[in-house]
Amino acid sequence: MATIVKNPSGTWKSVIRKQGWPTVAKTFRTRRDAEDWGRQTEDEMVRGVHIQRAPAQKLTVAVALDRYLREITPSKKAGGSQRRDLTSSKPLRERLGAYALAALSAEIIGRYRDERLAEGKSGSTVRLELALLSHLYTVALQEWGVGMPANPVLLVRKPRVVARDRRLQGDEEVRLLRSVQAHSNPILAWITLLALETAAREMEILTLRVSDVFIDRRIAIFRDTKNGETRTIPLTRTAQEVLREAITHYPREGTDLIFPGEPGRDGKRRPYTLGKVWQDAVKRAGLTGLRFHDLRHEATSRLVERGLSDTKTRQITGHKSAQMLYRYAHLRSEDLVADLDATSRPTTYAQAPQKSARPHPTPVDTGKNNEKCAKNAKIVRLFDHKAR
Repeated sequence: MATIVKNPSGTWKSVIRKQGWPTVAKTFRTRRDAEDWGRQTEDEMVRGVHIQRAPAQKLTVAVALDRYLREITPSKKAGGSQRRDLTSSKPLRERLGAYALAALSAEIIGRYRDERLAEGKSGSTVRLELALLSHLYTVALQEWGVGMPANPVLLVRKPRVVARDRRLQGDEEVRLLRSVQAHSNPILAWITLLALETAAREMEILTLRVSDVFIDRRIAIFRDTKNGETRTIPLTRTAQEVLREAITHYPREGTDLIFPGEPGRDGKRRPYTLGKVWQDAVKRAGLTGLRFHDLRHEATSRLVERGLSDTKTRQITGHKSAQMLYRYAHLRSEDLVADLDATSRPTTYAQAPQKSARPHPTPVDTGKNNEKCAKNAKIVRLFDHKAR
């Protein structure tokens, strides 16, 4: 039985001491509430389903986010993943930071989603924010010992994301290449060309090392991939020459990176950072709505248009499933028109089969027809006779 104690302030404390469980206590305004909680908690202990909810009721979302960014985010891949955590955590802390983890319900999270979408945020942005919040709950449940019945984010409908289908049209590729080649640092042009030739991700190119490129064999090994799996790809003639030029002529003292940035305060050279440099180049080229990752879409679609099988294309691009490949491989309709013409037989209106005339009735056996008519006439006469 729980021990009920009246505090000097007039509140009631319910204390439970049970073998095999840590001592738990909670304060209530009335004795009846303290007794009810004590009976319910002891029953949960007997059935082995008791959850220590006190940490979840005290730990706020803001404090939990700080701990997540301090302990979990550094273990993720440097660059995109860590930047996304920092970006997504800001609106979560601003709007939901005061809530305790146990107090944040699916209704509140759903309202947060709707408000963000109403502000004009894309479905992809809101999905990333909800993904961060969901993983925060998962870590709190599994690693931090925070007791909660479930992850409330899993009960919330995620906003729809429209897959990007931006491709280079007309002379956009020429304008883009002229713009990046005009930059003072040749790395920008090299990286852009490699993205179009290899369909590799930004960080896969930026973290490429000299020891992982075999110029004569025309292959490169990407070790720092998004899914954590090492991928070996073939190099086109253009990609081969780009890498040969970069390895031969660009200074890289103190690093094995093919595309290193300037030394940091600690003297280390890290991967080159695109950021504003890429945005300025796109602006100079007069292009709108083009992101660096769109070059991966473009390159993947070109591989498909060349006739490579799904298996070979996925081996080059690193897509885990055919579904993901189809999401990125956007074929130009005008290119498909040529394929239709090449595989179909031309048919003109004059060659098309004309609508046939009304078919002639099948010839009838005259003898059998006369015999049938005679039988019918005999039946009619008998019927008339009986009627009189």
